Amino acid sequence: MHRILRIAGSVFLSLAMLAAADRRWVLEQSTLTYHVSHPLHQTEGVSHAAKGKGICNAGECNFLIAALVKSFDSRDSNRDLHLLQAARGAQFPMVSVRTRLPETSLVLPTIVADLEIQFAGQTVQYKQVRLETVTQGSEVKISGTIPATLSDFKIDPPSLLAIPVRNEMCV
Repeated sequence: MHRILRIAGSVFLSLAMLAAADRRWVLEQSTLTYHVSHPLHQTEGVSHAAKGKGICNAGECNFLIAALVKSFDSRDSNRDLHLLQAARGAQFPMVSVRTRLPETSLVLPTIVADLEIQFAGQTVQYKQVRLETVTQGSEVKISGTIPATLSDFKIDPPSLLAIPVRNEMCV
């Protein structure tokens, strides 16, 4: 059986099962988005370069999704360079998300997941993140927002005209 899992909205992933017997999922397509807000404008950075996999065993699935920090594009090269500096991208070049879910939850209308994010040299746990799912044939679309903040990752908010961006950095 071939199944595809999609996570949409702020995070979009397409995972294809390699073989039903070993229940392995491989990331085929991705879009990861972060949002930063400043009183003068809104910024969004997007990466289509995430890699990932999931392995289901004994009714439990472990997922890992990762992207290079430098793969995020905000359509402003100066801003992207500043992101790399602020996030200590040379020292910590990857951002990763891990979660463990019951295999049966992949078809439920709502998943409540505990997520572990590694970014900028910090590991942060987000408990009880609500993700909505929609199943269409062999595809499952999952959407949700991770309530990340710059301070969670010990990142000093960058400034524009001496006004710092807001601490919220929803993913």
